[in-house]
Amino acid sequence: MVLENLKKYKVILASNSPRRKELLSGLGIDYEVKILPGIDETYPDTLEGEEIPKYIAREKADAYRAGMKDDELIITADTIVYIDGEVLGKPKDEADACRMLRCLSGRTHQVITGVCITTATFQKCFAAVTDVTFDELSEEEITYYVKEYRPMDKAGSYGVQEWIGFIGVTGLKGSYFNVMGLPVQRLYRELKSL
Repeated sequence: MVLENLKKYKVILASNSPRRKELLSGLGIDYEVKILPGIDETYPDTLEGEEIPKYIAREKADAYRAGMKDDELIITADTIVYIDGEVLGKPKDEADACRMLRCLSGRTHQVITGVCITTATFQKCFAAVTDVTFDELSEEEITYYVKEYRPMDKAGSYGVQEWIGFIGVTGLKGSYFNVMGLPVQRLYRELKSL
């Protein structure tokens, strides 16, 4: 294990996202998943950009702190899609998913993930930003994607690793894995420096 310094911790990923599990597993870290239901993911409307997912990741971490053991290290994260000062979260329904994809079509947006690393005595929060450019998407392509791939659990109504990413993404500046939901290179660097 490259991250020898993590051996003293029981690493917990506080996320049910299959993509985050896959990405954290890719770092070769032993961890377990622990979910607390009903964590409030609202944020003050005065926050903008990177402040939003960092705030939510910190709130998630703080919800776990009360029951935390001394040897635990908890990783929390939140990802948003941000365009024109608007947060595109998870869609409410198919119509909302189509609306979001129309908004992203032919434009560049930001995918921002806030991550919080928390132990009993330490907390570090950071954000990673990736600029993603989409080609013009036809109404037929948008409808097909939403019906076939059901992106209801994804911020901005899309998964870059799915069909829409294959046909739609023309450019990416920053971490591809951040767009999937966890900036693993930056997370690795932060864990290494603990």
